[in-house]
Amino acid sequence: MRQIIPPEWKTKFRHLLLDWDARIDSTLFSSGRGVRELYERYSAFMDRFYVGGWKRWVFVEPLSEAATIGLGGLVLLLALAIPAFRETADEDWLKKSDLAVTFLDRYGNPIGSRGIKHNDSIPLEDFPDNLIKATLATEDRRFYDHFGIDVAGTIRALVTNAQAGGVRQGGSSITQQLAKNLFLSNERTIERKINEAFLAIWLETRLTKNEILKLYLDRAYMGGGTFGVDGAAHFYFNKSVRDINLAEAAMLAGLFKAPTKFAPHINLPAARARANQVLDNLVDAGFMTEGQVFGARRNPAFAVDRRDESSPNYFLDYAFDEMHKLVDTFPKSYIERVFVVRTSIDMNVQHAADEAIENQLRQFGRDYHATQAATVVADLDGGVRAMVGGRDYGASQFNRAVDAYRQPGSSFKPYVYTTALLNGYKPTSTIVDGPVCIGNWCPQNYGHSYSGTVTLTQAITRSINVVPVKLSIALGGKQGPKAGRAKIIEVARRFGIKAPLPDTPSLPIGSDEVTVLEHAVAYATFPNRGKAVTPHSILEVRTGTGDLVWRWDRDGPKPRQAIPASIAADMAGMMSHVVSEGTARRAALDGIPTAGKTGTTNAYRDAWFVGYTGNFTCAVWYGNDDYSPTNRMTGGSLPAQTWHDIMTVAHEGVEIKELPGVGMGEKLPREGAAQAMASAGAPKAPEIKPGPPPVLTRRGAEILVQVEKMLDDAARTADKAAPSDGPKPAKPVSSSALAFPENYAAAVPSGDADPALRKN
Repeated sequence: MRQIIPPEWKTKFRHLLLDWDARIDSTLFSSGRGVRELYERYSAFMDRFYVGGWKRWVFVEPLSEAATIGLGGLVLLLALAIPAFRETADEDWLKKSDLAVTFLDRYGNPIGSRGIKHNDSIPLEDFPDNLIKATLATEDRRFYDHFGIDVAGTIRALVTNAQAGGVRQGGSSITQQLAKNLFLSNERTIERKINEAFLAIWLETRLTKNEILKLYLDRAYMGGGTFGVDGAAHFYFNKSVRDINLAEAAMLAGLFKAPTKFAPHINLPAARARANQVLDNLVDAGFMTEGQVFGARRNPAFAVDRRDESSPNYFLDYAFDEMHKLVDTFPKSYIERVFVVRTSIDMNVQHAADEAIENQLRQFGRDYHATQAATVVADLDGGVRAMVGGRDYGASQFNRAVDAYRQPGSSFKPYVYTTALLNGYKPTSTIVDGPVCIGNWCPQNYGHSYSGTVTLTQAITRSINVVPVKLSIALGGKQGPKAGRAKIIEVARRFGIKAPLPDTPSLPIGSDEVTVLEHAVAYATFPNRGKAVTPHSILEVRTGTGDLVWRWDRDGPKPRQAIPASIAADMAGMMSHVVSEGTARRAALDGIPTAGKTGTTNAYRDAWFVGYTGNFTCAVWYGNDDYSPTNRMTGGSLPAQTWHDIMTVAHEGVEIKELPGVGMGEKLPREGAAQAMASAGAPKAPEIKPGPPPVLTRRGAEILVQVEKMLDDAARTADKAAPSDGPKPAKPVSSSALAFPENYAAAVPSGDADPALRKN
């Protein structure tokens, strides 16, 4: 290699490297000297501006710190403003919440409306002057002076609230309230207040003061399901906002902060007291004199009596939320905001549901210490026929049928038994009802007794708690109970349960929370031959001009096969025994095949009955909002009776369909037949009627349960001993049922009460 490369090349290469090294060294030296000279010149130049002594500490240092802090503040403000300005990214931001929906029932009859009243025909100039003044005096006196945030008003509100030790005065300007209505929710968080402030400033840069005020008056919620002062004027006073007087204007202006609390159709005295405060504000702000408001004080406004109107408000709220989600799926190019929606509700069934719950709570709510209830009736494609989200919509708009998560108790067990049938069990499969523990948690049956070897049908009929727990263990096999519970959760998901369902040992007996709506529609899988459906309230959407936009049967999700049809039929057969001879005998319908399951949770906090026929499914829940215990209410008492009353009306005038796995129903004994049986010497069956809870000690209840079991065993022995071709003796009635005929069947089931849901 050395011989190949000529020696002179080596010399040239060395000289080249030395040249590069010299050039690099010279460049670095020259650059360093140039930078040093430049710095010296800069220092000499800046020395001319040097300030020393007291001038430095009075002027220079404060300005420097202010610049530093200001730069940091600007960066922080930018970071805080980004989430707020994301809300305005939509070019259609002004119409973002501008949705007006007129709702019809399933037969095309109007039932109510929700959303903004599109009434641009009333300009701001036509609004009464006293309404404008009352609004400004109460909500934002400096509206025309501030830049979107009333700094002085905010400070005043903070001082007032600090002195009062609570929230007594709001500091939000009208612009801030409009920003909340357009872009944000009502949650009380610091993040929302920050976003509200930035959006208020943003609105002030894009709209005039009059435009902001007009939007606020048109879009503020005014109670009673109305938005905007014109809609509220029609609802409360049955007149246009143009025609209201000072007393009515003061009452409307008092609704902005608390429309539910001061709605005159709910609490007229409170509304008048609030209106009087608004009149005080008018005088304090200098907009009117005491003489000008004197007539309004002496002659307060009267609201239209709407107590007899039975608008399905809980259902309308649910349908409006569903409509919001549906509109979001429309193409962005679609700008229509006015719709007419045909819903799935049947007002006859809705009235029956309202009356059934109100009647039961009025008669027996005090005895059972129960104050609230909820129910959902749905057809077998998931359409909601009726919804009751609470006892009184005027008192509370919280929808307990949709938004409340409550423990289902034993009504969750059908998902467990379905999982067992999917994994090789049969309705006739036997399992030992005996003590079992998972870790240090040991479930117990009602009465602290066990039945020995029972079939799955007997276990669900008697609502035995140990059996579902043992099934969850067996389903897990070698992988343990956790794997078995995972299978149960997976089956519940197939049915349509979307609640969290955390994995706990007590999950098989209903300790995890679900909603009434999901639970009711999930049960439709059984009569649907194993097909799960999606709950919905909207059947058809049309524009205000009548053009069809969306239709459930064409555009909605299709039913999905969740379980085999044979499994669904077996479960229906098993669950029919719960109604005919188990814990839900009060729910039995005359001539209509029925199946379902009761549920009662720990300390009697929740009582359920969820059942179905070949036509409908329905879930009923009773309890208290504060989770306080009821007075020994079980799912077989008021829930089952309420279910019976609602479903009796729901099946009037409809073709009764066969229930797969059960067949057609049988007529219940009429009064004449019962009398004939009594004259023949047969004992009279107790009449099951709703009533107050039994006044029994726990020990007394246990003894009665044991006596009933002994009588049942004796009846089965007599049946076996009787000739096959002769008449069978009537089943004897237990002494406990005779002692408490009106309530024992529901109040003392063998396994539906709360001790099973004990947790560690």
